Amino acid sequence: MSRMPDTQLPPPRTTGPVSLEEALLRRRSRREFNGTPLSAADLGQLLWAAHGVTGTEGRTTTPTAGNTLPHEVYAITPAGAFRYDGAAHILETMNPADLRAPLRAFYDDERILRAGAVIVLAAVTARTAARYGERADRYVAMGLGHGAQNVLLQAEALGLWAYPIGAHDPEGVARLIPLPEGCLPLYMVAVGHPAGK
Repeated sequence: MSRMPDTQLPPPRTTGPVSLEEALLRRRSRREFNGTPLSAADLGQLLWAAHGVTGTEGRTTTPTAGNTLPHEVYAITPAGAFRYDGAAHILETMNPADLRAPLRAFYDDERILRAGAVIVLAAVTARTAARYGERADRYVAMGLGHGAQNVLLQAEALGLWAYPIGAHDPEGVARLIPLPEGCLPLYMVAVGHPAGK
């Protein structure tokens, strides 16, 4: 099977109409979406917030222990499942099918079917374990938490609704996308346009 072409995302914005303080004030878990797909600009902005590159040294929007970069970010959208390459700010197609319905088998909530995207925050813990040993699990979990909060705050700034998902089957989601061996999806954030709008 030939590899699908990459999709270049619009450049991420570094300024916006909502202050960090306002995004913090407004942040809530909201689950009622209207089913409208996200624009490429909005999806790209959310992925950049999750783990985008912010400088020439390869530093990212989220901290990682010792810059070991264990995080991998994926997006499940109506157009397919994609890996986010933060250095190039592109989407790499992993699966061209809409996986939201099969994803529901690993997270039993029909509202996920109306999400514009499910941001999947995954990790290759071995990258951090090579340097930090048994502390790696904790460090990786901390980093993924930072990434999820960035997505939630970015959603608020974009006028989107979002909620974090921890109650899912990581191995099942990894097979569904499919993820490379050793890469485990530990956290997901469903994002979409508010219902009624």
